[in-house]
Amino acid sequence: MPQIVPPFYLNGLTIQPGEQVLTRLVISRLPSGTVIDVPVHVMRSTEPGPTLLLMGGMHGDEVNGIETIRRLVRRDLLQPLRGSIIAIPILNIYGFLNFSRDVPDGKDVNRSFPGFPRGSLAGRVAHRFMREIMPLIDYGIDFHTGGAARANFPQVRCLLGVDPEVDAMAEAFAAPFTLHAALRPGSLREAAHRLGKRIIVYETGESLRLDEQGIEGALAGTLRVLHHMGMGPAAPVPSRPGIVCRRHTWLRARFAGIFRALVENGQFLKKGDIYGSVADPYGQQSVRLESPLSGYVIGLNHMPVVNQGDALLHIAVPE
Repeated sequence: MPQIVPPFYLNGLTIQPGEQVLTRLVISRLPSGTVIDVPVHVMRSTEPGPTLLLMGGMHGDEVNGIETIRRLVRRDLLQPLRGSIIAIPILNIYGFLNFSRDVPDGKDVNRSFPGFPRGSLAGRVAHRFMREIMPLIDYGIDFHTGGAARANFPQVRCLLGVDPEVDAMAEAFAAPFTLHAALRPGSLREAAHRLGKRIIVYETGESLRLDEQGIEGALAGTLRVLHHMGMGPAAPVPSRPGIVCRRHTWLRARFAGIFRALVENGQFLKKGDIYGSVADPYGQQSVRLESPLSGYVIGLNHMPVVNQGDALLHIAVPE
């Protein structure tokens, strides 16, 4: 007997198998009275299968994930052979409008899960997501970008070695780097983990800057995950094997001044290599920066003016 595929109930709508729907979750209003709503694409197959979430714009200034999902929708690449896809190009509309990581009250949506219906604005956004979207999904890819002036080399972050299905998702995505990343309190990934939902995070590029290489990698990786789940056709084969890193750390400035990087993202450093310098702005002193360990550069600070403790370079040690 064929398996019956149940309908989705989302935002007051009943979405049947085989339907494609664009609905809008109303979050709140601006002080001007303008309604703030979050567009949600739902694409359903008539065949039973998992539901995959694709989400960008958790931080409003992280445009690479937004552009990735926009291209997937625009190119009509999200037609599942089985199961369903929920695609949210921008969750944090407030941050997107204000070129900001956060919502207007200064809080980070990705530190506000599971949220609260009468809490802060970030908490309300998180709560609406948990109420409307989270119950429907089984898996997810959360697209992010480096914060501030820090650029990330294309990478997947997830909890490795705990859930074989998460490991398989990360392997299928086949980013240049896969990092073991602990769950952060208040994050979407932690909230999903508590409910048995499996989400990986893809990072690439720098805030408010499009990273074409990283976006194309995100498109190909997403198609590979869909194929891995039996939801999509054959996908592009990665150009090179990905590198798994369970250990990674930021190297931070010991002195304030002008930072000049002498390395590029993706480059391999040996212990003792000089990766940059920090100089005072008056020409009195310059300190060369030496790597304390060997590994790949997977994140780089492009802000030349740094204070003590600022993150300069993210280095990952391969297995």
